[in-house]
Amino acid sequence: VRVFMGGAAIFAQKRVGFGGRTFVCYKFRTMPVDGEAVLRRHLAADADAAEEWRKTRKLRNDPRVGCLGNILRKSSLHELPQLINVLRGDMSLVGPRPVVPEEIERYGRHAQACFRARPGLTGLWRVSGRNRATYAARIARDLYYARHWSLWLDLALLIKTIPAVTSFDQTS
Repeated sequence: VRVFMGGAAIFAQKRVGFGGRTFVCYKFRTMPVDGEAVLRRHLAADADAAEEWRKTRKLRNDPRVGCLGNILRKSSLHELPQLINVLRGDMSLVGPRPVVPEEIERYGRHAQACFRARPGLTGLWRVSGRNRATYAARIARDLYYARHWSLWLDLALLIKTIPAVTSFDQTS
């Protein structure tokens, strides 16, 4: 990772979790150190990409993610360091997505309901249209999970995660 993208192999980013508290979320780096500048330039030059980013906060063809980054993301291996977050109690194996602070405003009146559950390594968002879904749909899935949590739901989502991850399909 360090050879292909520079910087530390582990990427640390502030995320919002249980109770609305921030924590440092760990992942393997999949983008270059100057990824935010690359994104800004790309969005300024490509109106379609800017609209896609506005709707989903994701890009199907993200210029920041190279070959190694794509492999790590499609296999979900880039999220393995989040096991540290699980051990520390910041995250759970199953739960809503851990969001960056800048995204909280998109949750509107639903933010507090979503933050009643610890964010998870996997969740309803991962097994049902992960990158194809609009941002509003992802929030709705987080809200559903937080309001309908059960041990059975967690077990079902863990089981459904296996084919979602092993298919190496970033859209699952």
